[in-house]
Amino acid sequence: MNDVRAKLSFKDGFRTTITAGKHTIIADEPESAGGMDEGPAPYDLLLSALGACTVMTLKMYIDRKKLPVTDIEVMLSFDRIHIDDCESCTREETEGKTEIQHISRLIYVTGEINEEQRERLLHIAGRCPVHITLHSNPHVEDAVIVRK
Repeated sequence: MNDVRAKLSFKDGFRTTITAGKHTIIADEPESAGGMDEGPAPYDLLLSALGACTVMTLKMYIDRKKLPVTDIEVMLSFDRIHIDDCESCTREETEGKTEIQHISRLIYVTGEINEEQRERLLHIAGRCPVHITLHSNPHVEDAVIVRK
């Protein structure tokens, strides 16, 4: 995997230049949060990674199974909600908490598929590597290096 670099110069407010391999992305905060809204906010990028991974994973499966699907679209949202408002949350996700971070992922498939295939696509979407990482509570190793 490629290393990803995020660089911010204080003269640019929250505008952040992200490089991933040969690709460059601009991230920013919305004006309401003190940014200039020149790019997606960090949570938008997180949801974008999950959405892209989901449709790519589903496409691989659909191509392999030769399912009659022409389009896949994923709509994602992030929010913090009270645990009583999360019908699909498990006991271990909510134990000792009053609020959780909640991602909603709606997958729209255009094509002629039956109920069994629809259920299988939902299962396959759960095998997307980004989805698996989000569910695995990954360890993030941090270090601060001072440059002069």
